Formats: sequence, C-alpha cells, structure tokens
Amino acid sequence: MGGVNRIWPGYAYALAATAVSTLAGLAMTPRFDVVNIAMVYVLAVLLIALRFGRGPTIVTSVLSVIAFDLVFVPPQGVLTVDDLQYLLTFAIMAGIGLVVSGMRERMRRQEQGRAELVAATQTERMRSTLLASISHDLRTPLAVLTGASSTLAEQGEKMSAEERATMARSLYTKSRELSERVTKLLQMTRLQTGAIQAQRDWASFGEIAATVVRRQQEAAPRQHLLIEVPGDLPLINVDALLIEQALGNLVDNAARHTPEGTVVRIRASQHNAELIVSVEDNGHRLRDPQLEQAFLAMNQDAAAPGAAGLGLGLSICRAIVRLHRGRSWGEYLPDGGAAFRFALPLEAPPALPPEPESL
Repeated sequence: MGGVNRIWPGYAYALAATAVSTLAGLAMTPRFDVVNIAMVYVLAVLLIALRFGRGPTIVTSVLSVIAFDLVFVPPQGVLTVDDLQYLLTFAIMAGIGLVVSGMRERMRRQEQGRAELVAATQTERMRSTLLASISHDLRTPLAVLTGASSTLAEQGEKMSAEERATMARSLYTKSRELSERVTKLLQMTRLQTGAIQAQRDWASFGEIAATVVRRQQEAAPRQHLLIEVPGDLPLINVDALLIEQALGNLVDNAARHTPEGTVVRIRASQHNAELIVSVEDNGHRLRDPQLEQAFLAMNQDAAAPGAAGLGLGLSICRAIVRLHRGRSWGEYLPDGGAAFRFALPLEAPPALPPEPESL
C-alpha cells in the first residue's frame, strides 16, 4: 500500500497539469497561434518529468495530446489531426517527457549509488577504527595478564605472600581494565549500528556532572575534580544515562592521561541555543602527538590510528553527542592544558500544567 500511495500522486499531478495547461491555453487563444499554445503542454510535461517518474510523464504526454487536439486543433471536439506540424508537436512533446524522465531516473540511480558508497566508506572506517582500538586497547592488558599469570603459575611457590598478593592485585586490575574496554567496544558497535536509542527526558546538567564526579572520585581519586556549572542553566532534554557516560568518558580520559594531582574542571555554559560542556585539565603542558591524533579524530570525525587508546572513549562520547544532535571537538588551551568539549542543542521546556484552583 505504501508504494501505491507514493505512485498515485504523480498521476493526480499529471491530470492537474493537463487541466491547468488547457485553461491557460484557452486564456491565450485570442492572441496566440495554436502551435504556441502547444508549448504550454510541453512545459507541463517537462515539469511532471522533472518531479515524477516515467509513468506520470507518459500519462501527462497522452492527456496533453488528447486535450490539445480536442480543444485547440480544428475541428474542435474531434480526435483528428490533419496538419503535419501538429503531429510533430505531439512527437516532440512525448519525446521531451521521455528524455527528461530518463535523465531524472539516471540521476536518481547515481545519487543512490553515491549514498551507498558513502555508507560503505563510513562502515569500513568504523570497522578500521574498531580494529585499531581492539589491537591497541586489548593488547597491553592481555600481555600483562598472560605474563603475570605465567609467572604466578611457574614461580608462585617460590614467591612470598606479599609478592603473590601484589601479583594477584595486578591480575585483578588488568582483568577489570580489559573488561571495561571490551564493554566500550561493544557499546561503540551498538551506537554505530543504531542499536541504542536515546530515552530522552528533562534533566539538570549540574546533577549529571555531580554524579560523574562522585563516581570518578570513587574509582580513581588521582586528580582534583572541580565542577563549574552555573545554577541557572536551563534543563536539557537528553538521555541522562548516556550523557553521564559521555561526560564520564571525557573525565576518565583526562584522569588517565594526565599526571597525578592534575586539576580537571567540568565547565558548562549556555551559548545561543546550545549548552557547551567542557572538560579541561592543566596536565598537557607540551604538544602530545597522541593527543593531537585524538583531537583530529574528534574534530574531523575520522579514525586516528595513533589515538586508538584515547580515541575509543572519545568516539563513544562523540557518538552519544551525535545521537542527541550535538557536536564535539577538542583543543589545546592558551595557558597550557587541553579541553574536550561538546555542545547539546537546547529546547524550550514544556509548559507546566496550571495549578488547580483551590476550593
């Protein structure tokens, strides 16, 4: 039924275009020759050919020929053509419609082919990014797990209790790190394939930031986390859990790749119709090639092989922000340090229902 509903409007427009052309021809009759009036029908055929497919174009051509012959070619009211010039006009009319509709169909196929090529390129780029992330992010913890477990198996009896406890803590830390990275890889795949849908509701960004800071301080209290969020920021219509994760990835990225004791700030401000969120640190005093690649990946939406360790968390952040019709980028700060930012569109909150009148 959906395909039929898309086809029938073209034939309705064909009938309407023929009727409008006939009315226009009647208005032109006192001052224009009959052959000139035929050009009005040619224009109608051309417009239908540009807008619709071959079928409506052919119908418009046939209807135009019939209407032109009945109304304007003498003797009126009879389907007969005695003048060769009218036959040529009819042939040109039908030929133009078929040529234009054919060109339109070829252009449509070319555009479809280009869209498929772009989609295939993006899919291949995503696959390359994920493979690079798997290679970079999983190789190190796997190597540590393999080495530590091998040492523990071969020399565990010779180790002291303290050495075995240290080895066990190392195994636990790396296995947890490995689990977290596998989880990120799986979520990145789900985000890229559209398996995750945003469950939007009105939320306070200040509360989201406070939750992220509390979790980060419990997990890795190596940095000083500061929240600089004005209290008068408008509510945002987002999936709070996903935005928590996007912000948490940026904070975790700053915590992992800056020296201990670094000050990490979470800032937020309203600019025009956007909420600008920024995670800034003072730990990158010099240009870091790996960080440059992370900026490139975030700013240009491209895979950066050298930034696989940084780029996976940032890619998830970017995908979540894009799911909310936002944008993300990174940059160095003028006084030292780095900032990763994203912007979310602000929407007008729904009107509150009127309070019931007191009795």
